[in-house]
Amino acid sequence: MSSAAGTIGMALAPLRSRRAAYLFAAVAIALLPLVFTDTYWRTNLIVCALNVMLAIGLDFVLGYAGQLNLGQSAFYGLGAYVSTLLIMRLGIPFWLAFVAAVAFAGFAGVVLSLFAMRLRGHYLAIASLGFAVITYQILLNWISLTQGPLGIYAIPPPPALALPGLPVIGFRNLANLFYLVAGFALLAYFLLDQLIRSPIGETLTAIREDEVSAASLGINCAAWKVFAFGVGSAVGGAAGCFYASFVGTLVPDAFFITESFTILAMVVVGGMGTLIGPVWGAILLTVLPELLREIGDLRLVVYGVALTLVVLFMPGGIVQAARLTLGRLRRAAAP
Repeated sequence: MSSAAGTIGMALAPLRSRRAAYLFAAVAIALLPLVFTDTYWRTNLIVCALNVMLAIGLDFVLGYAGQLNLGQSAFYGLGAYVSTLLIMRLGIPFWLAFVAAVAFAGFAGVVLSLFAMRLRGHYLAIASLGFAVITYQILLNWISLTQGPLGIYAIPPPPALALPGLPVIGFRNLANLFYLVAGFALLAYFLLDQLIRSPIGETLTAIREDEVSAASLGINCAAWKVFAFGVGSAVGGAAGCFYASFVGTLVPDAFFITESFTILAMVVVGGMGTLIGPVWGAILLTVLPELLREIGDLRLVVYGVALTLVVLFMPGGIVQAARLTLGRLRRAAAP
């Protein structure tokens, strides 16, 4: 009987630790705007939350399905522009435009994967990068629709939330907007985490490790790669919707292809295929340039050297470094 109880306890331990991690994340989100009360750092907190969404969306495609996607900036831009145009041109309510834009970004990811499903490695990277370039050029040159380099201005924030018996929650307030964006980032993380821990995650991992062997086991690799692209792109599109309502101005340069490489760096530095790693990578690579801003242009050198050292000496990223450190501490504490 005690053996059975011990087995159940061991099985429930990871579940308890995940619940504790989610509780910790929720408490951290609640406290951060109270700690950082100035506009500058609250703005950076929102950017962190946006980058977390972009990074975990890319990690789902790259880290779990093994598809080197360099087009995340395109889906980011599509989410921003589609939601903004629906709101500003057609007068569609924000949340309906949000759903439509996320669906459109996911659909664009599916279309890209259908054209590129036979490609792997650097060939897929080039194809997805080409898609990002095409999307950027469309946003830049279709002036009658997107205003091109002139930009779209006076984009409203999400509508205020009125709950019975409570004060109206307006999202012009940066703290409230952070709670909204970070809450969605946590929700996106939770949903992706559930997918990864389900048989879907095992299927995607099998495709990443050896596509030929996975196909021999009856796995429809093409269909699952399309699924991964669609989900990752939809998460990127959601980040774009919030970006537009947060900044209030849209110009195509915000979604240039360099943004894709920045998001890729967040995933690599954090640790591909871990989901939690890209979260820390996104936070680090958002906050680090701001902390180094006082040293001027030298900060770019320090930033570049830091990225290079991580790739050379910690190919598993922050997660690998954390695991090694914890392992050493446990061995040192052992009698």
